[in-house]
Amino acid sequence: MRRFLAHWITTAVALGVCTWIVPGVRAASIGALLVAAIVLGFLNAIVRPILVLLTLPITVLTLGLFYFVVNGVVFALTSVVVPGFQVDSIGGAIVGALVVSLVSWFIGSFGGGRPAGP
Repeated sequence: MRRFLAHWITTAVALGVCTWIVPGVRAASIGALLVAAIVLGFLNAIVRPILVLLTLPITVLTLGLFYFVVNGVVFALTSVVVPGFQVDSIGGAIVGALVVSLVSWFIGSFGGGRPAGP
């Protein structure tokens, strides 16, 4: 349960950073960020694998670059589902998904290890 909460808060913070950095990505409140973090995690677990499978030929032809578009589509879909979280364009969604991934990775690199000791 602790890992779930840590991941949820990390994603919400990453979404907050994204709204600050990426033009065209907005959140009405902290509550909207928290709900968007839950929905994004759910869509990443359920919808993204299906999209990856369906777009595999295009992804192979573009040497994996189309995977950024798939992530952007999932990010944009989050904005459709969550009221108060808005993404203006697919370009903003792709950049937003990239920023959220990088910020989540950066935050996770500080607290993701096991505790020291025998």
